[in-house]
Amino acid sequence: MTSVICIGDAMMDVIVRMEGSIKANSDTLSEISMHGGGAAANTASWLASLGVDTTFIGRIGSDILGSNFHNELLAQGVKHPNPPIANMKTGVVVVLVDQDGNRTMFPDAGANSGLDEKDLPDLTGLDGAFLSGYSLFNPISTEGVQRIIKTLRAASIPIYFDLASVGTISAFGFERAKELLSGFEGLFLNEEEALFITRESKVEEQVSYLLKLSKLVVIKLGSNGAVGKSRDSELISKAASDSEVLDTTGAGDSFAAGFLSSWLVKQDLSEALAKGIEVAGKCVATIGARPRVNP
Repeated sequence: MTSVICIGDAMMDVIVRMEGSIKANSDTLSEISMHGGGAAANTASWLASLGVDTTFIGRIGSDILGSNFHNELLAQGVKHPNPPIANMKTGVVVVLVDQDGNRTMFPDAGANSGLDEKDLPDLTGLDGAFLSGYSLFNPISTEGVQRIIKTLRAASIPIYFDLASVGTISAFGFERAKELLSGFEGLFLNEEEALFITRESKVEEQVSYLLKLSKLVVIKLGSNGAVGKSRDSELISKAASDSEVLDTTGAGDSFAAGFLSSWLVKQDLSEALAKGIEVAGKCVATIGARPRVNP
């Protein structure tokens, strides 16, 4: 069985699905629900649903949200060995979802800040690691996450890195972020992040630029599917699947899970892209960023 470790923020998502545009200083009718979140934790949940032996590494606080987060991961088949951090609150993100399924997020990292190599479990038998940019680009966690990267590389575990978001990179510092992108086994970006990092408008030029940093580049194009290229393959493009879009929260996280579940076994880029798109299609057709285990 393939074994993967996912490293990143432990978050609870408060999802506000608005029935119309925001009415400032008044009421906006909405459907509100709460789910476990955090990019790497979402990826871990989808990996587990695909039969991958999955461990999530991320910090929770000593509060009811942390307990709920931990229990939901276990129910989804994900191992989560990190104990609650005393006197800290679990991270929360409020997600506003409009009528087209697009989302705007308001994150509070909480206990996630300070993640480091001491949070890692035994690394024996791992086939790969997925790392979220939200952790690497959190200034309080950056040095600790760099030590995590060093530890994984010393154990010869390939690391696949997702850049997180343009907002996160901008707040962290563009030039400093670029300096941290070299040497990963693979990079996952969306089209906005690819444009922001490379300053190139054409996908082919973006991929060419990024392949100087990593052996494998995958750019998620939303409703237009995804493209990918490794240093020894041609550029491959896959169209998106036909799915009813209710909520795009976690679409990229689920895509990464589908991709890695295939790539780590077969190293076939076309099949991996197709699997990523398939799983992302399931994600956007439901509310929340993970496979459902509760109403």
